Amino acid sequence: MAEETPINSTRPVRAAIVALVRNSDLFGLRLAIRQIEDRFNRKFQYPYIFVNDEPFTEEFKQGVRDLTRARVDFGLLDEESWTVPKWIDKARYAEVKRTAKYPHGEKDSYRKMCRFQSGFLHKHPLLADLEYYWRIEPDVEYFCDIDYDPFLFMRQNGIKYGWNIAMTEFMDTVATLWNTTMAFAQENPQMIAKRSMRNWLVDANGAYNGCHFWSNFEIVDLSFYRSAEYQMYFDYLDRAGGFFYERWGDAPVHSIAAALLLDASQVHYFSDIGYFHPSVLSCPADARTRSSCVCDSDSSFVQNGLCTVRFKEERHHALFPDAKHEAVHSGLVFTAQAHVIVE
Repeated sequence: MAEETPINSTRPVRAAIVALVRNSDLFGLRLAIRQIEDRFNRKFQYPYIFVNDEPFTEEFKQGVRDLTRARVDFGLLDEESWTVPKWIDKARYAEVKRTAKYPHGEKDSYRKMCRFQSGFLHKHPLLADLEYYWRIEPDVEYFCDIDYDPFLFMRQNGIKYGWNIAMTEFMDTVATLWNTTMAFAQENPQMIAKRSMRNWLVDANGAYNGCHFWSNFEIVDLSFYRSAEYQMYFDYLDRAGGFFYERWGDAPVHSIAAALLLDASQVHYFSDIGYFHPSVLSCPADARTRSSCVCDSDSSFVQNGLCTVRFKEERHHALFPDAKHEAVHSGLVFTAQAHVIVE
């Protein structure tokens, strides 16, 4: 095997492919790495960073390194980032876990994971030198060759947050998230972007509609998560306790933050990347005629789902408020040859 590439190499962007995983995820993670290597990273050689709440086994490390020539780093979580905070009422939390009817409602580990992904992953020492990260998870698949560099594409176009799948949330898990967010916004109105995508998040009555980006795929300019605005928002949510009293996920937290704190032009839909997370497929509409894709666009419903269509509409309206507000099905169009965005 070739020697590992230094993390600060001659690549134009300091970035890495990152995952929070456990030793038991080795097989699923190997599937994901094989996919992303074949479709993208064998050409670009971005490093991988994997973090765990327990030490990685030598079997896990070797099983990952066998699949790539890129640098691979393994890290542990610290106690602060993987704990139930001291301000959480233990009795109330125990009752919530006992009575919760939604998926993972009884699990400490799932809530710790959501809190960690929301407020601590980007602070891990292994990410300290990075400008961007691409999040992957075990068992995900990539169906189309990615012949351009999404990190460089984001930098060149001023994009802070990139996504691929948008869906609605289990509302019981975020029952008070929107009201808590609105309280934060009222206390910090200067932090809300002038051309925010607030309207993407609400229904006709102004209530949260549950739309969020699936954060199992996200490509992010880490200056966003490191910003004072995002840190204040996360701290506000953390103190409210909803990661534990309900089951606030990192996906709605990241999505609401991106929609409110970023300019609409800084949020990008990577519609050209064919992606599968167990149970949901995102396949480009022209996949059947593209030699670089192997997926069935007829089996992919998320592109025409409520949250995706509303994103295109509301983003267009935020950027062009004087234009007629109607359904916009083109959104951002990526021209691979020129590496530019066309409005």
